[in-house]
Amino acid sequence: MTLTVDLIVPDELDAPLTDAWRGMVDANPDLVSPYFQPEFTQVAGAVTPGARVAVFRRGGTVVGFFPHQKRGGAIQPLAAPLNDYHGVIAAPGETIGLEQAADLLKAPRLSVGGWVGPSTGGERRATVQAALPDGYDAWYAERRATFGKYFKDKERARRSLETELGPIRVERGLTDPALLDHLIELKREQYRRTGRHDVFACGWTRDVLHALTRDHRGRFGASMAALWGGDRLAALEISLHATDQYHFWFPAYDPSVARCSPGILLSMDTMRMAAAEGFRVFDYGFQGESYKKYFCNAERRIVEAVIERPGLMRSAGRAAVGLLNATGEGRGSRLGASVRRRWAAIEACEVTTGARLKGALSAVGAAVAKLTPSPATARA
Repeated sequence: MTLTVDLIVPDELDAPLTDAWRGMVDANPDLVSPYFQPEFTQVAGAVTPGARVAVFRRGGTVVGFFPHQKRGGAIQPLAAPLNDYHGVIAAPGETIGLEQAADLLKAPRLSVGGWVGPSTGGERRATVQAALPDGYDAWYAERRATFGKYFKDKERARRSLETELGPIRVERGLTDPALLDHLIELKREQYRRTGRHDVFACGWTRDVLHALTRDHRGRFGASMAALWGGDRLAALEISLHATDQYHFWFPAYDPSVARCSPGILLSMDTMRMAAAEGFRVFDYGFQGESYKKYFCNAERRIVEAVIERPGLMRSAGRAAVGLLNATGEGRGSRLGASVRRRWAAIEACEVTTGARLKGALSAVGAAVAKLTPSPATARA
């Protein structure tokens, strides 16, 4: 029977549709992430501009869902660039791949950064996890035996932080809006320092984090963990969690005590506390940062891809990437991928053509600044 698709807004996900969705997630171990829970789409979709849910049917029976957002003629995963895992939530025995989804949605461009499911193209990437099937103590004993020097160093860092600031205190499950605003401002400062696109400048992404921490639904939610040394807040992180999965999301720490690794200490204490509550998998996101190899003992494979149709939107997208490439960042496949990711974040955040152009020009300026030697360097 022919596969058909209807588009609805997240508010139209009624109880029967939500139950069907949840059953599909529970039946597929590839869909374990909190991003695949229907509650993520319901809560985040209520404040995400252009939010839609594709409902796939075969012979009148619902066989799949794909939550997404529209930016002009482009389609992206719902709440991108905040969405780390996405794909079609499909019934057992039903396979709806990336290219088929793009064709059914008649998308001039479908851009994904963490696609879970079948795909014939795109770049294969890995995300990494710390799996704790036997709890935190067993995990830590194995990690410390394998990477003794690293974890002894972190134990010394903990003592140094206590000596400098005072007794360490860690809390998790925090949802205070003021604390979340502080975390967002720390991340924005980080984006300014590093020249990355500020994903919170557009406003609606901030609203998504607030909505998720405010509206917990059954087994799904978002919350913060925080570490204090004495009276000073040294590290803070918001995470998503559902069933036994804990997804580390946006971390920040006080740069003045960076030598004491407060962010690493917070991650370790968060794992210990959350594992005692039944969480067993802690997702650290994409490979890259060197510290992750000491924590993670599992990985998942995802796909980063852009599916395009010939036409104006294809030309517009390539023109934007070409503008960024003109800064010199397009030299080599690794830098080319960085350019594509930067543009994907800009396009996802900014809901108007003018704002997207402004974001692209700002990114060009930041890239040029990185490539331009300082006067002292030029004289050397």
